[in-house]
Amino acid sequence: MKNNSINFIVTIVLAVILSQFLPWWSVMLASLISALLIRLKKSAVFFVPFIAITFFWMAYAFYLGNTNDFILANKIAVLLPLGGSSFLLILVTGIIGGIAAGISAVFGKQVASILKS
Repeated sequence: MKNNSINFIVTIVLAVILSQFLPWWSVMLASLISALLIRLKKSAVFFVPFIAITFFWMAYAFYLGNTNDFILANKIAVLLPLGGSSFLLILVTGIIGGIAAGISAVFGKQVASILKS
């Protein structure tokens, strides 16, 4: 349980720092690095970075949308089949980022196991 919390915090901190300098895929790099540094077991390898980056992207998308009263988010939600709901757009955004981070963390664990042997 301790490793899960540490990995969660490290993933978010790395994602925040790297997202200042790199494009959207910086969250994948953050989860890969955290998976290499902090070993997780079983399904936690996928779900801890998934939840961390989903939380980060949803909070960041809410912050960006809130600065302009969700005008752009509502317009994008109309283009997608979301019924014009900016909340659903933020949720989908977070889930997509979380899936990318979770897959990257699984890859990081595989790389760590190859380097270990």
